[in-house]
Amino acid sequence: MLTAAATALLGMAGLAITATSAEAAVGPRPNFQLPFPCNQVWNGDNDNSSAHRAYEIDFNRGGSADADLGDTVVAAAAGKVVISAHQGSANGFGNLVKIDHGGGWSTYYAHLKVRSVALNAQVAQGQKIGEVGNTSKPGNNISPHLHYEVRTNDSSWPSNIKPAYFNGVKFGYPNANVTSKNTCSGTGNPNPYDAVEVCGDGYKVIDSQAVGSAATAYLLYNATNQNNCVTTIKSTSVGTGSAVSAFLEVQGSARKTDSGSFEYYAGPVSAAAGAKCVRWGGSAGSASYESPFEHCT
Repeated sequence: MLTAAATALLGMAGLAITATSAEAAVGPRPNFQLPFPCNQVWNGDNDNSSAHRAYEIDFNRGGSADADLGDTVVAAAAGKVVISAHQGSANGFGNLVKIDHGGGWSTYYAHLKVRSVALNAQVAQGQKIGEVGNTSKPGNNISPHLHYEVRTNDSSWPSNIKPAYFNGVKFGYPNANVTSKNTCSGTGNPNPYDAVEVCGDGYKVIDSQAVGSAATAYLLYNATNQNNCVTTIKSTSVGTGSAVSAFLEVQGSARKTDSGSFEYYAGPVSAAAGAKCVRWGGSAGSASYESPFEHCT
């Protein structure tokens, strides 16, 4: 029988106590990728947390305490969301997403600022599941980071926390920098952002145009405030800064442009354009697109 102290320790780890009879054999390890968008470089830290008992990893990439707050977190492999909840005072995980990848394997993503997936959702590898945060139990003040774990169901905590592998390579414990290869190739768009997310609630895409093979420019409209919005979303070099721009010109007004070296997108550029023609477009690298004046009503 577990003592009260042992039960509390397991609770701190965010675990349900699993009986030996419920333990099952584990299948082949999925091809886990770093839980961040393609080409991003993150530093993983295993040994600087007193809460770590095995192969847990805390991830950061910025040079200041809050630099990573709100950064995108993506699924390390495809699977089913079996926890999407704030753990409250039960443990130190705060906003937690747990994904069951099948074969006895699961991953944990803790301290999230927000959770972007619901319980029982099926998620693809590289799909956005939340944002880096610092949520925890009441009174536990921590700097923003992603706490990441790989667990199996063939043993009890903490021996069920397994070494992390990314793109088939074991993480360089106790500390290492890792470059994400998550959805860098394949049929999906590796960019975790979409046009509506960039422009905001109430906007709908009314037009789009490929900008070479490097990006897509989108024109959106908000019927409530009669504003247009333009964003250029990258499809190559995602997660790495490169030249990209977006512009919007309402007929009779000066052009508004956002340009620079961006990791994911340029924009949003917005302006009131009710019953007025607009010219819009953007660029990525040497490719560019500029529309005629259109969408006049």
